[in-house]
Amino acid sequence: MAELHSTLTCPQCGHSKAEVMPTDACQWFYECEGCRVVLKPQAGDCCVYCSYGTVPCPPIQDGEACCA
Repeated sequence: MAELHSTLTCPQCGHSKAEVMPTDACQWFYECEGCRVVLKPQAGDCCVYCSYGTVPCPPIQDGEACCA
């Protein structure tokens, strides 16, 4: 079973926040509460959790394609 909790950290201001990842959709955008920048996945990543989180998204944890 995939871990659903991940802490997102903004690369611009360093603000971190623990979030619960969705299991039914990818999250392509996330607005930082610290500096209000909108985070988008980095090249090669499927979602903001894979790019900025402490834990990758549930499909990636399960060895599947994200948002397939």
